[in-house]
Amino acid sequence: MDTTNGTLDEALQRLHRSGPEFQGYLSNHGPMAVEALVRNGHAPTVHRWLDAYETRLEDLPPARTPIGDDDWREALGDTARVTDWTGYFSRRIAERPWREVLTEWWPRLLPGIAGAATHPVIRVGHAVRALLRDGEDATRLSELACALGYWAARHTLLPVTVTPSGRATPADAIAALPRVAERNLLPQRGYDQLPTTPGWLGAAESLYVPENPDAVRDRLADLVRAATLSYATHGHGGPVMLVHAATAPNALLRTLPALPRELWGLSLTVAWAATAAITSIYAADEPLPPPVVSSLTPEEVFERAVAHGDEHVIKFADTALDVAAASKDGDDRALSAALNAVRLIDADG
Repeated sequence: MDTTNGTLDEALQRLHRSGPEFQGYLSNHGPMAVEALVRNGHAPTVHRWLDAYETRLEDLPPARTPIGDDDWREALGDTARVTDWTGYFSRRIAERPWREVLTEWWPRLLPGIAGAATHPVIRVGHAVRALLRDGEDATRLSELACALGYWAARHTLLPVTVTPSGRATPADAIAALPRVAERNLLPQRGYDQLPTTPGWLGAAESLYVPENPDAVRDRLADLVRAATLSYATHGHGGPVMLVHAATAPNALLRTLPALPRELWGLSLTVAWAATAAITSIYAADEPLPPPVVSSLTPEEVFERAVAHGDEHVIKFADTALDVAAASKDGDDRALSAALNAVRLIDADG
């Protein structure tokens, strides 16, 4: 094991002593943030960052009743069963290859992407990236089980079904989304307003979803890019919560290589529904000029996120660097979006 992988595993082992949430509903971002730090060359900062962060965390909730293959539906979406769910996935992953377990459960869990403000699927995306890039070991497999268990326990359907059938690009579809009437609220209150928000469903269904899996992957990457760039100009509407409009679809994009291609189209559809919902709840009505990147490199932008220290800033910068790296024309707007998170979340906090 190299030093980087060893740091990630040590950090995950520390975090697995804590539950997936604290203070009633706040998500434990530790596993996601430490993976992003390691992935972007900041392994030496991980334990120091975690020393401060884990003071906020709480112990694992007690287990209740084991979940089985015949009664899992009854426990889906039951937050009180989160430790039972982690145990279920730990057993399944010990018995079968993790990709098989992920493939079986992906279409079951996807409809519930909205749960816990999409944090569970984001955690799954970081866990899968670690497995794909660093290889399998007990700690990384345990992290996947924890992430899937959290998603199953927080499984939440949006109150409206989105079936995209239009011709719009992600950028155009995001620009057309109306805003919900009541703002500055928790996600569920925002979701509840979507069915009665005039024009929302029409805008959400305007997205074009291709049939070819390779085109689906490219369209999902376009969605991550569009949501990231939207934060650069509209992030002041909800600085913390709007980052998930980009980080959630990026989690699905990172997971695609571990999934059968026939599941990619569904992944894009669900990712878009989540991004559309979060955007309509938290994006500002009017744009503001984004920060100027000047001559900063991607590495320097991420260093600013690390110096800031907030878990949302780190995770969003990680996604912004993905977008910047995929840009063919040297576009630095994704880096500007990351700097906007540094600026706004610092001011907002």
